[in-house]
Amino acid sequence: MPTIRRHRWRVLKIDCTDSCAQAPRFHMAIMALDADTLPDDPATLRALLRAAHDEIERLRGFIAALNRNRFGTRSERLDPDQLNLGLEDAEQELAASAEAVERRIAPAVRRASKRNLGNLPAHLPRIERVIDLDDKACPCCKGELHRIGEDVAERLDVVPAQFRVLVTRRPKYACRACEGTVVQAPAPGHVVEGGLPTEALVAQVITSKYADHCPLYRQAGIYARQGIDLDRATLADWVGRAAWYLIPVYDRLRAELMASPKLFADETTAPVLDPGRGRTKTGQFWAYACDDRPWGGTAPPAVAYVYAPDRSKARPRAHLAGFRGVLQVDAYAGYKALGKAGEVTLALCWVHARRRFYEIAAAGPAPIAEEALRRIAALYEVEADIRGHPPEMRAAARNERSKPILDAFEPWLRVNLERVSGKSPTAEAIRYALSHWPGLTRFVGDGRIEIDNNAVERAIRPQALTRKNALFAGSDGGAQHWACLASLIETAKLNGVDPLAYLTVTLEALAAGHPINRIAELLPWAYNPAPKGD
Repeated sequence: MPTIRRHRWRVLKIDCTDSCAQAPRFHMAIMALDADTLPDDPATLRALLRAAHDEIERLRGFIAALNRNRFGTRSERLDPDQLNLGLEDAEQELAASAEAVERRIAPAVRRASKRNLGNLPAHLPRIERVIDLDDKACPCCKGELHRIGEDVAERLDVVPAQFRVLVTRRPKYACRACEGTVVQAPAPGHVVEGGLPTEALVAQVITSKYADHCPLYRQAGIYARQGIDLDRATLADWVGRAAWYLIPVYDRLRAELMASPKLFADETTAPVLDPGRGRTKTGQFWAYACDDRPWGGTAPPAVAYVYAPDRSKARPRAHLAGFRGVLQVDAYAGYKALGKAGEVTLALCWVHARRRFYEIAAAGPAPIAEEALRRIAALYEVEADIRGHPPEMRAAARNERSKPILDAFEPWLRVNLERVSGKSPTAEAIRYALSHWPGLTRFVGDGRIEIDNNAVERAIRPQALTRKNALFAGSDGGAQHWACLASLIETAKLNGVDPLAYLTVTLEALAAGHPINRIAELLPWAYNPAPKGD
């Protein structure tokens, strides 16, 4: 028989052996159960214990995954989206187990159902149905029943995406008195003239590919399930034509970024098909981002991707021509050249410096690396406290709290560099930090500068997902279209704008002949959505 001991915090410690299944003994804690309200039925108790066991195993797996993601080596870390996929499967299994338990235990001890009334958005249409009694006579005396209230439940429903055909009719008019006179309203412009799609459909294809990371061949399969035969090449043609229309908006986005006083920059690989050699070549996506929200800036956040066929030092110099300000980057030599030339002021990234010490500490006992990590963590504690404050306040707090940490950190690094082998990983990590010390400490005196480059690294992540699903771009031109369309989509997302709605309106405006001298009106942050429900 199970032995139950009552503890504080309403936690039950249970030691249980299931002799029938010859299961091993296990020790579990069930939160939020009270011994005074537990059911007496052994079968019900066993069902509750099994549910608790499932919950504990799920949480153990969750904790193990989080620990591996946080503390494991880089090769073991999970991408956040990969982690979410694993958690989704675990949560689905738990839900199925819970439902099975709910069906087996007595109604009196079932959990109260979670009510969602009022949690669904008010702008969604409500389709009501009334489930009423067929016979409103009292079952006892047969008298007439009167209504005393009602129970209301709301459930979220979905109408699957549905194709429709927009038929445009343009009547022709002629004058009976004038021979040969025919008058007709002009045809509206379209991104794909004489083709099948509306701008909304083209925007849907682009959003699915670059925001939802669904390649065109998969989209063609989705459409085929609704009886719409659209070849992948046809979809690619639509995307290419839309990119041509959107290039002026993309160019204006890049110009706006270059006018910013501070940018983040990073790069990632972009596999591109190389038909002449029968394989792919490795191009580069360079990302340039602006995000002033951490210090309360009013400029809209934005990111622009630029494709280049290689990673030469000349690329960032060409991309950043005319930019004069603070450039927050990693220690890539191409950025260093800009700093040495006095074209930009470089601010470097503490995540890159920390990573070297972390990898050493993760491999085994490493007192120097562990102490370095503690000191870097103290810097991040200051950053957490001042996030969202004005630049002047951030700079003052850093001078008061971060500067003493850094003033003690540098000589400590120099002393320990003399104590370790010059060829050891610890020495390499220390030399990296010391050789980049001016750039690493530049954030202290300028409240606009961040401690790391995470803003642009987050902007790089969606392109890594698209790259993983699409495998490669078909050509250099296709990679340039990718950069253009992804820039507008990710900038829309940064500004809380629905990419599909934004692209639909923007493509309609461009196809209708939007003036080029007013192209700034089509930037993602200028989009003004119609009120929901209209």
